[in-house]
Amino acid sequence: MLQGFFGALILGLTLSVQAAQIRVTPDASLQLEVERAKAGDTLLFSPGHYLANLVVDKPLYLKAESGAILDGAGKGNIIFVRAADVRIEGFVLQNSGMDLTRMNAAVFVDRAAARVRIINNEFRNNLFGVWLDAAHDAKVIGNRISADERVRSQDRGNGIHLYYVKGAEIAENEIWHTRDGIYIDTSDNNVLRDNELHHLRYGIHYMYSHHNRITGNYTHHTRTGYALMQSNSLTVVNNRSEYDQNYGILMNYITYSEIRDNVVKHVRRGVSPGYSGSGIAGAEGKAVFIYNSLFNTISGNLFADSDIGIHLTAGSENNKVYGNAFIGNQVQVKYVANRKQEWSLGGKGNYWSNYLGWDRNGDGIGDRPFEPNDAVDKLLWKYPLAKLLMNSPSVQILRWSQSQFPVFKSSGVQDSFPLMQPPRDYPLNKTEGSPS
Repeated sequence: MLQGFFGALILGLTLSVQAAQIRVTPDASLQLEVERAKAGDTLLFSPGHYLANLVVDKPLYLKAESGAILDGAGKGNIIFVRAADVRIEGFVLQNSGMDLTRMNAAVFVDRAAARVRIINNEFRNNLFGVWLDAAHDAKVIGNRISADERVRSQDRGNGIHLYYVKGAEIAENEIWHTRDGIYIDTSDNNVLRDNELHHLRYGIHYMYSHHNRITGNYTHHTRTGYALMQSNSLTVVNNRSEYDQNYGILMNYITYSEIRDNVVKHVRRGVSPGYSGSGIAGAEGKAVFIYNSLFNTISGNLFADSDIGIHLTAGSENNKVYGNAFIGNQVQVKYVANRKQEWSLGGKGNYWSNYLGWDRNGDGIGDRPFEPNDAVDKLLWKYPLAKLLMNSPSVQILRWSQSQFPVFKSSGVQDSFPLMQPPRDYPLNKTEGSPS
C-alpha cells in the first residue's frame, strides 16, 4: 500500500516538473494537439468556436479562456475521457450526438479515468451532460447543464449520470430541462451537495445505490424532487423541495436511511406552475410518499402547504417519525392500513398545525394524542365516490361515533406526544413564494 502511495506521489511530482502550457487556437487540429501533448500538460484554449470529438487518453488539463466553445456538431461525444487525472474547466460544450443507445454525452468518462475533474463548464443542447461510467473519485463541480426543452422528456439524457461510481463529489451544479438532473445507479459512497435542479422529471434519482450522502440540494418545478429507490443507508439532510409536482421526496424500497432537516413545500398534483411537461392524471401532491420502506429515521423535517403531507403504503412500517412539522397540508397523513404506528420517540412527537389539544402543564407537549386519520378517511380513500356523502348526516354520525366509542376506531398513525410549537425555525422560501 505504501509502495503504491509513493509511486503515485513520485509520478505527480514528475508530471508537475515536466508540465508545459500549450495554447490552442480555433484553427488547430484538436485531436493532434492532444496527441502531441505530454502527460501533465495544460492545453489552454483561446476564445472561439471549435468542432470537437476529442479522445483524451493521458492526464491533461484542458482549460478554456472565456468564450471557448467546443461543438460536437450532433455527433458522438464531445470529449471522451479514457485516462486518469484529466481536468476540464471553463468551456461551453454544446451539440453532442443524440443517440440514447450509444449514450452520447458532452463529456463521457470511461472507467479507466479515475479522478476526473469537470469544473465550471456550461453545457447546452447535449443528450447527456456528463456520463461517469465506473470512473471513481470524480469531481463534477460548478457546472451549468441544460438541454433542449423542445425534445420529449423521455428522449433526453440526464444532466449528470453516474453508473457504478464510488467516491464522487457532485456539487454546486445547476441543471434544468434534461430528463433527470442527477441519476445515480449502482453507485456507493458518493456525495451530492448544494446542487440546484429544476424543470426536470426527477431532480435526483437513486437506483440501487447505498451509503451516499445527499445534502444542501434544492429542487423546484420538477415532477419529483428526490426519487430514492431500491437503496439503503442514505443520508438525506438539509435539502429543499419547492413547487415540485406529485412528490417532493419519493421513497421506494428505502431502508436504514436518515431523512433529516429537509424542507418540502407547495407540492401539488398535476403540472407545477412554470413547468411545461404533462401532468399525471389523478395524482396527488405528496410532500413525502413512502412505499415499502422500513427502518428509516424521519426527523426534523418541514412538510408544508401540500396536498398531502406524508403518504405511507405497502408495508412502510418500523420507521422512526418524530420532531417533524406538518403545517398547512390539505391532508396531513394518508395511511391506509390497520397496524398501529406510533410517531414519537423518547416523549417527543411532531408538530401538527391542525392539532386542537391543549398543554395544561406548559411542557410544550400536547396533553392528548393526535390521530391524523379516522375510519371515515380510510373509507373515502378506498372508495373515492363516497366523497359525495362527505357532508351527509350518516357520515357525521359515523365520525361522532368513532370519536366517542373507541371500539369503532381502527388502528393507524398516532402521535402520543404532539408538539405545541414547530421544533425549529425553518428558512424562508428560496423562491420567495413565487411559483415561477
